[in-house]
Amino acid sequence: MFSKDVVVQNQVGLHARPATFFIQKANEFKASIWVEKEERRVNAKSLLGVLSLGIVGNTAIRVIADGADEEAAVEALVKLVESGFAE
Repeated sequence: MFSKDVVVQNQVGLHARPATFFIQKANEFKASIWVEKEERRVNAKSLLGVLSLGIVGNTAIRVIADGADEEAAVEALVKLVESGFAE
């Protein structure tokens, strides 16, 4: 299992469009991936799950992966979040 904390940079957070990019990137990996905000953890490959966290700008989240490509998955998703989803 591999995890990393990251702060969501873009102002509006993970609303529908950035969440879709996030999920598409997560689905490129075989590992099981979760997003954690405070005490809630959801499947990072689920749009409803990610949106249900209500992640807004400047919110700290944790990306967690478990599986063959877990480290690559976490690093790719953290990089995507840090980029601000090109917004």
